[in-house]
Amino acid sequence: MTLVNVLLRFIRSALPLLILYVGKLIIDQVVLATKTSGTSPHPYIWELVGLEFGLVIFNDVLGRAITLFDSLLGDLFSNHTSVKIMNHAATLDLDQFEDAVFYDKLERARQQTVGRTILLSQVMSQVQDLITMGFLAAGLMAFNPWLILLLLVTILPAFLGESYFNDQTYALSRRQTPERRELDYLRYLGASDETAKEVKMFDLSAFIIDRFKVLSNKFYFDNRRIAIQRSAWGTGFALLGSLGYYGAYVYIIARTVSGHITLGELTFLAGSFRQLRSLLEAILTRFTAVSQGAVYLQDFFEFFDIQPKIHPPANPLPFPNPVIQGFTFEDVGFKYIHSERWANRHLSFTLHPGEKLALVGENGAGKTTLVKLLARLYDPTEGRILLDGRDLKEYDLTELRLNIGIIFQDYLRYQMTFSQNIATGNIAHKENAELIKAAAKQSLADELAQRLPGGYNQMLGKRFFEGVELSGGEWQKVAVARAYLRDAQLLILDEPTSALDARAEFEVFERFAELTKGRMAVLISHRFSTVRMADRILVLQQGQIAEVGNHQELLAKGGRYAELFNLQAAGYK
Repeated sequence: MTLVNVLLRFIRSALPLLILYVGKLIIDQVVLATKTSGTSPHPYIWELVGLEFGLVIFNDVLGRAITLFDSLLGDLFSNHTSVKIMNHAATLDLDQFEDAVFYDKLERARQQTVGRTILLSQVMSQVQDLITMGFLAAGLMAFNPWLILLLLVTILPAFLGESYFNDQTYALSRRQTPERRELDYLRYLGASDETAKEVKMFDLSAFIIDRFKVLSNKFYFDNRRIAIQRSAWGTGFALLGSLGYYGAYVYIIARTVSGHITLGELTFLAGSFRQLRSLLEAILTRFTAVSQGAVYLQDFFEFFDIQPKIHPPANPLPFPNPVIQGFTFEDVGFKYIHSERWANRHLSFTLHPGEKLALVGENGAGKTTLVKLLARLYDPTEGRILLDGRDLKEYDLTELRLNIGIIFQDYLRYQMTFSQNIATGNIAHKENAELIKAAAKQSLADELAQRLPGGYNQMLGKRFFEGVELSGGEWQKVAVARAYLRDAQLLILDEPTSALDARAEFEVFERFAELTKGRMAVLISHRFSTVRMADRILVLQQGQIAEVGNHQELLAKGGRYAELFNLQAAGYK
């Protein structure tokens, strides 16, 4: 498609010169006919008119075909680059997504998929116009080479000026990236179904709007400064170009009056010079967009230069089935990018096959970070994690995660069908209705599906037509079904019942106890009624293990666990 587009543009670039030259021949024939009065025009004139008409129609057809190809190529380019960004993002590490600098690069790369889709068309249009200029310039040079030199001298400063201001605009845009992300976030806060209730209840609209005004006004004044400078210099350069054009025009007219060139040649030269000037102005205007697009593409490629730190091994080990020794943490520590504080430190314990392990601690104690290390969403900053005596880094990454079913507290509520929401737990089974229904029954989500108008095909969420919003507890049952859909040897539930009522919580864990028989399970919960079912409990404090034992042992110790348990129990007295 690109090659055909280039060929069509090359053919079209020669047509303006042909049309002008045929027009010159027509004018000369008309002048000749008027000198020999009383005779009818030579049939050659009508042949020339017919030829010019055909060239004009052909030029129009080529223009429409080129526009069509540009549109199709633009769509393909946008889709292709969007897929490339998503593919590359899928290879990157979780902690990279938690870094603000990374997000700035990602945001700038995303802009290239939409804002620069016409770059290919602009570049080819630029090349086409340059070729057309070459043909027209050749025609002018045949008469007087000085006209071309005059044109270049008057237009060159404008190119240099536009290049300078493009660099200034790009530098400003790059500096504004973090604040522009904040601006987009404020737009979302100010007009979103997910934020509307709190914005109304707490009367936050004025606060959000004021902050938006501060940022948007700052952008406006920064951009205005450069725009005014660009406009002022551009006006001066345009005046210089007009002086050059009309100087050449006066010269051509004078040569015609003196009899050195014919009226047809005047038409040809004036038309060529006028088109050359128009083409140069078009190239200059497009040069701004093309050079900006080219400069901004640096952001696109910069995103692809980001490489993950978690790499699959060259010769991966298969995930053991069944697991014999379990997962062992050996003095594991982890801290986030650009952070001096350890999220976890000196973690040493073993999760045995078939064991149910509970993680207890206050918010920020490192519980969720620990399970992310277990699933190799993070790699330890120090120490190592073993699976059946081999480093976790030696195992196939995809197979490792397929054998771990995990539901985080901040699970996603996909604006998809009920069935698709569950299928995200193991997307390979998205068409397996029986397996999806079995997982829903295990999490008590099947009863919910029966009550929905569309059953398992019901669209969830209010974003799309006929969508139904679920309560927090109902969404949680759907999320837990995702973990059951994956026939994993290790099941991790991070606050799995936080949105459920007491009866539903009891039913979920009654089933959970049955379903995890013979499997490893890790529970994160603030509810000690849930924690009691675990074989062993790890109490985390400031990222380190403070206590280990079962419920009764930890109560008998009278330590941190007993303190937290008694605080919660007191609330029920």
